[in-house]
Amino acid sequence: MCDVDNAIVNPNCRVRQHNHEIVGSTVVAERCNDCHNHRFATVSEEAIPYMGSHVHTVKFRTDSYDGHYHEFCGTSSTAIPVGDGRHVHFAKAYTTPADGHTHEFRFASLIDNPIEKC
Repeated sequence: MCDVDNAIVNPNCRVRQHNHEIVGSTVVAERCNDCHNHRFATVSEEAIPYMGSHVHTVKFRTDSYDGHYHEFCGTSSTAIPVGDGRHVHFAKAYTTPADGHTHEFRFASLIDNPIEKC
């Protein structure tokens, strides 16, 4: 098994299976008509090896505002090392349309398995 720092530089390194918690808020939409945003929380799918690192599939449905919500299904960035063999992932994308608009969002995942060393 390899830690993420080795997996990034060694494409033969097997990535340990894990997932990440993700929380965030969308960017405000409809600034002139119905100014609002949405919140989301989810857990990523297991790691998918990619170019010597790995990515995660991410799916979520936002909270509801004025009777509508948005969804997203996509892929995170590759692992971004944060030290001590741990990492996070980043994504910047748009939700599905609902009620005549979409929302941009960005997130950095939480660290994988934060209590691993307990």
